[in-house]
Amino acid sequence: MLQIPHIRTHQQKVIEGLQKRGVKNAEDLVDQVLEYDTQRKNTQTKLDNLKASSNNQAKRIGQLMKQGKKVEADKLKQQVGGSKQEVKDLEAKLKIVSNKRDEVLYKLPNIPHPSVPKGNTDTDNKVESEHGSVPTLHDKAVPHWDLIKQYDIIDFEVGTKITGAGFPVYKGKGARLQRALINFFLDEAANAGYSEVIPPHLVNQDSGFGTGQLPDKDGQMYHAQEDGLYLIPTAEVPITNMYRDVIVEEANLPIKHVGYTPCFRREAGAWGAQVRGLNRLHQFDKVEIVQIQHPEKSYETLNEMCTHVQGLLQKLNLPYRVLRLCSGDLGFTSALTFDMEVYSAAQKRWLEVSSVSNFETFQANRMKLRYRTGDNKKHFTHTLNGSALALPRIVAALLENNQTPEGIKVPAVLQPYTGFDIIN
Repeated sequence: MLQIPHIRTHQQKVIEGLQKRGVKNAEDLVDQVLEYDTQRKNTQTKLDNLKASSNNQAKRIGQLMKQGKKVEADKLKQQVGGSKQEVKDLEAKLKIVSNKRDEVLYKLPNIPHPSVPKGNTDTDNKVESEHGSVPTLHDKAVPHWDLIKQYDIIDFEVGTKITGAGFPVYKGKGARLQRALINFFLDEAANAGYSEVIPPHLVNQDSGFGTGQLPDKDGQMYHAQEDGLYLIPTAEVPITNMYRDVIVEEANLPIKHVGYTPCFRREAGAWGAQVRGLNRLHQFDKVEIVQIQHPEKSYETLNEMCTHVQGLLQKLNLPYRVLRLCSGDLGFTSALTFDMEVYSAAQKRWLEVSSVSNFETFQANRMKLRYRTGDNKKHFTHTLNGSALALPRIVAALLENNQTPEGIKVPAVLQPYTGFDIIN
């Protein structure tokens, strides 16, 4: 979440940043946050002064009792008794105004980086670059949802029977291709200096709040209500929350982790080719890279992470493009996001396969994640993450772009992992 001192110091810039995102009542919300925080500070000051006075009176009562001045001590006790009720009243007021401030504060998204283009929808995203050549397919080429049936490698019908729509079953060479991609992505991340972790696939409410999924995406997450746990929408949530309420030493930055997990999302899509087959699922596999970085180096790190993701796409020989997301398409917690999209030759359209984001201090402030400098001062870190990569649309593009009359060719870089060079 946004830091109160930053809002006070840069109030107009914060309002303009929120307005750029499309927050219509930005000025009113900022005013509410600052007014509630002023009330909180004034109440806290009164409470601190009253407690200090009560402590002094308690000491004075002890001195009077030692001196045998019981009458004076009893009078002072009555005054202290009244102060105790006043302390309770102030503590109750402090809790109320703090909660009111936080309720508004939690609704405010991150302020977009100055380089974020202004826009309302994904059509306003800026194409930064395009790479690779779109393959020319043979005359009888078909979309991936036909290929998976033809070669019996992914079964949507069985998945629907077992669970419901959007939960496919991977079979035979389809399952091996899935596992090959996961291992390839993990190995590439390890070679780039990321330390692998296997996190839990369910998180508690504090973790969902820490990385900003809650309350913003409450309805989009699967919620095990009896246990108060949420199925993760991405490995970002448990991996980043490993450092919730942690103070790291400046010398240990950056912290780099990679993790593979299944991801669960309740998002419902409209009918049509854009959400058909592997284009949108409720459960899918993804390898996530996460960095905790010094604020002065985070944008350099963002570029490095984007380069890493692009390297994976190049090794898979997939044509891709890089988008800078506009303000209206930017995630709630992000200051700047780049999307990577691959071209699906049979569908003749671009498919998003990765988002790489810098959240600056937004998540760190929620999680109280800080670093300590040599002079023992503490500051919030910057957090970053990216998909490296999400599998469903990668698989869709690989199947479609590499289809031949004889079968689907497997990219050379994956063959040591799959143990085969063609799906037929």
